[in-house]
Amino acid sequence: MATATAAARRDRTHYLYLAVIGAVVLGIIVGFAAPSVAVELKPIGTGFVNLIKMMISPIIFCTIVLGVGSVRKAAKVGAVGGLALGYFLVMSTVALAIGLIVGNILDPGSGLHLTEAAKAAGEKQAAGASEGTADFLLGIIPTTLVSAFTEGEVLQTLLVALLAGFALQAMGTAGEPVLRGIGHIQRLVFRILAMIMWAAPVGAFGAIAAVVGETGVDALKSLAVIMIGFYITCAVFVFVVLGTLLRLVAGVNLFALLKYLGREFLLILSTSSSESALPRLIAKMEHMGVSKPVVGITVPTGYSFNLDGTAIYLTMASLFVAEAMGNPLSVGEQISLLVFMIVASKGAAGVTGAGLATLAGGLQSHRPELVDGVGLIVGIDRFMSEARALTNFAGNAVATVLVGTWTKEIDKERVNEVLAGRIPFDEKTLVDDHAPTGGGASVDVPEQREDAADGKTTAKV
Repeated sequence: MATATAAARRDRTHYLYLAVIGAVVLGIIVGFAAPSVAVELKPIGTGFVNLIKMMISPIIFCTIVLGVGSVRKAAKVGAVGGLALGYFLVMSTVALAIGLIVGNILDPGSGLHLTEAAKAAGEKQAAGASEGTADFLLGIIPTTLVSAFTEGEVLQTLLVALLAGFALQAMGTAGEPVLRGIGHIQRLVFRILAMIMWAAPVGAFGAIAAVVGETGVDALKSLAVIMIGFYITCAVFVFVVLGTLLRLVAGVNLFALLKYLGREFLLILSTSSSESALPRLIAKMEHMGVSKPVVGITVPTGYSFNLDGTAIYLTMASLFVAEAMGNPLSVGEQISLLVFMIVASKGAAGVTGAGLATLAGGLQSHRPELVDGVGLIVGIDRFMSEARALTNFAGNAVATVLVGTWTKEIDKERVNEVLAGRIPFDEKTLVDDHAPTGGGASVDVPEQREDAADGKTTAKV
């Protein structure tokens, strides 16, 4: 009976994502057939992404508080965070270096000419460029304890959630009722998210129709080299670099992991925003067998610090703009820009357009005369942001598995079962209905976590 019910749930959501694919195709047709009408549909796609972003802060807060508050030793949380940040720094540097190498090989941008319209577009992006490192760090601190939720800042929510989790650790058994309450709230927000997902076809239609209507075919033809080169570079990074690392460290097949996250990739492709899949990534990583503390810390932090696709984009786009302006970057300038981008790429959220503003900021600080050239890439930025978002998402999914493996906070048997399809993900609730409501482990027992497969809480030795 239970199996039949689960199958029915899977069937309904299967139709939902088929509808998303149909909506994307219809959006492309409308974009080409009636560009002026398609552009007016942009608010539909924006509205759907905003609905999902509305849920990100409460989901991150509940996940982190339940994870951190359930672990008795605060040092374990610090070890997970430190390991994750170290990995993010290394992989961002690797991604930037790959972008520079491929960019130098392709030599994109030659033969293009800067028009007045492109120059104006570049100036506009420079005006919205990201702020300095000090401003970014100060921006992590919210104005009030609750403003992180109202302003939708991921890192601010992360900070508040960590403080609340550590406070619950210090409270001991007195904090258990609070943990149980937050566990119930988490189930509520995931159920709301599952309801919002039924609007995905409408959001996908509006988003795709608008971008096709705005861009057309001409921009794609003239800038095809940088687009294709960027897509190939992202694919090499994901399948060669990340795939090899995942196999050697965790013994997990990358293609199996990507198949497990297939619906999230479809959602990202249709909305061009990796943030639209952040709540589902948290739910699926926990379902797969990675512990709550690792998921709660690695995923939200990775969304601001582990932007591999954005890193590749920043270096390749910088070389493209310099070539197009007839003022190529020297090797020394490329290395200097790479170091700057390692810092500048942090905090560039997975929202469409953030990478473009960061690019303008990097060029403005190093080669101000090249900023106008950013306008050359504005026309295809939306299509490049698809690959950016997909690569960022894949990088964060792999990072979560790797950090879980390094900290021994992953159930490898469950990982194999989930990836083989023998323990299906509950698309209706996004959480395991039979799991303990307290969110997993007891506060009094160190390093306990729940086994979502059978609803029991077991201690790790």
